[in-house]
Amino acid sequence: MQKTLFSLMVAFSLVGLIRPVFGQVSDNLYVPCQEIPHLMKQFEADEAAVYRFYSPSENAPRYRFSEGLGSPDRQKRLRLLNEKYLGLLEQVNFEQLPQECKVDYLLFSRDLRENLHEVEKQDEQIRMMGGWFPFADSIFSLERLRRRGYSLDAPKVAATFSQLAQAIPSLIAKLAGTSFEPEEIRTAQEELSLLRKTAASVFQFYNGYDPAFTWWVPEAYHRADSMLEQFGKAFLKKQQPNTMGIYTRTPVGREELVRLLKLNVVNYSPEDLLAIAHKEMEWCHQEMLKASSELGFGKDWKAALEQVKTSAVPVGKQPEAIRKLYEESVGFLKQHDLITIPPLAEETWGMIMMSPERQRSNAFFTGGWEISVTYPTNTMDFDLANMRMLGNNPYFSRATVHHELIAGHNLEFYMNARHRTYRNFDTPFWMEGWALYWEMLLWDKGFARTPEEKIGLLFWRKYRCARIIFQLNFHLGKWSAEECADFLVDEVGHERANVESELNWPLSRDSQAFPLYQVSYYIGGLQFYTLQQEVLKSGKYTLKDFHDTVLKLNAMPVEMIRAILLEKKLDKNYQTNWRFYDKPN
Repeated sequence: MQKTLFSLMVAFSLVGLIRPVFGQVSDNLYVPCQEIPHLMKQFEADEAAVYRFYSPSENAPRYRFSEGLGSPDRQKRLRLLNEKYLGLLEQVNFEQLPQECKVDYLLFSRDLRENLHEVEKQDEQIRMMGGWFPFADSIFSLERLRRRGYSLDAPKVAATFSQLAQAIPSLIAKLAGTSFEPEEIRTAQEELSLLRKTAASVFQFYNGYDPAFTWWVPEAYHRADSMLEQFGKAFLKKQQPNTMGIYTRTPVGREELVRLLKLNVVNYSPEDLLAIAHKEMEWCHQEMLKASSELGFGKDWKAALEQVKTSAVPVGKQPEAIRKLYEESVGFLKQHDLITIPPLAEETWGMIMMSPERQRSNAFFTGGWEISVTYPTNTMDFDLANMRMLGNNPYFSRATVHHELIAGHNLEFYMNARHRTYRNFDTPFWMEGWALYWEMLLWDKGFARTPEEKIGLLFWRKYRCARIIFQLNFHLGKWSAEECADFLVDEVGHERANVESELNWPLSRDSQAFPLYQVSYYIGGLQFYTLQQEVLKSGKYTLKDFHDTVLKLNAMPVEMIRAILLEKKLDKNYQTNWRFYDKPN
């Protein structure tokens, strides 16, 4: 007994000694305040619970089913949840929060409002297309009962499925005389997918367990499922591909682009960004001419580019080439002491081969936890295989290996999982911008030594500028997908097949890609580039400190990182005001 009491006294004494140390670590390195991180984690858990409960079970473990449309029950519950947390935020004293938590408050509030916007947008999509799915409510009603295990009237369930199957042929016939926008076709696909999953959730729960259900329902269910699948295929036939084989989406228009720029805290109009892109692209062009002259081609930069492309390694040797380029890149970062590289991050990056299927929309290697190698496979015809090799030559790949691995996406993912983990205000202006910033910085630091290496870096930098131009022109309704492709071939020097693969993801009807994703690379890179200059000028950070601190703050719009690092004044109604390209404030 005395030994136990003594042990407890020692333990409590140690707690007293340790608490200040842990308190300091907690305050300075993990949670700068309690209120907002707590609300954010609570919301994350509540939102996951809503998605988990209100998504079809499909007889499998359910985590967060967020893709596609949701049932009316899920939509209603998500609306209530987001409104609840907006109300809770209103109870927080904004002015007394530390700077980081003011940023969290502003961005969390923004995200909750955007969630409500998305719920309303999805509800509107269903209202517009609802007449094509008159049987939807009957399926959702069955799932509502299934969630709590209520007994179902088996003959009525069979009748519900049977009536659904009987209704679809006339609806398919009606499709013949109706035209749809690409987004309406995608909405129909998502709704039909949801209905099939919901019907399967009901069927798999009761079939084989409930004798009456098992006797009455299977034949009617399978017929209904088959007709739902046919209905989906009929919708798919309503839009034909363009000359490149792409089923293009509808441009979102200027108003939506302006809204999305403000949402991502970018204080520029689409026209402003186009002007920036053209100016930066001209800089790239002039540098390309210099490198072309160094290589002996004078002003014929396309000939110089074609010469560089011929450096492609033989099939089967690309993984080895990528590994060598990675070693050069990381060696350069260490030599110049530009950023802290955790040993485990360097130890655990891996490599996979990109499948031929995925290469349809990824003409170049990608990165993250591992690097995904794009190169010809035995299933490709000669012309496509040749274009893949030319587009993934070592000089082009050398320009982006640091973008995909360290200090780009791989290190981003590594640090996001370990610092300020309650916070991840995901935006490609942060994720792609940070990785692109390293392409800019390494150019300044002399990473490109030879004309070939310069051309490799400039090819990609020019392409990033071109991405801004083609994506904005497409979504402003000025360019077709074919015009986008021609621009990339003529002005950047892309291989035609590689361009068509690259455009398939951002411009496809079936894609819900962020309309500013291609814009975010170079614009986000410029934001980080300007912020770095401002921060170093302030004298508060060294270059390495700046890089390490940014990653430890986790993902957020770059203007908000600026507000933290430079202690910019924030109020509850803060609006973006940073002009990072012309005259920084």
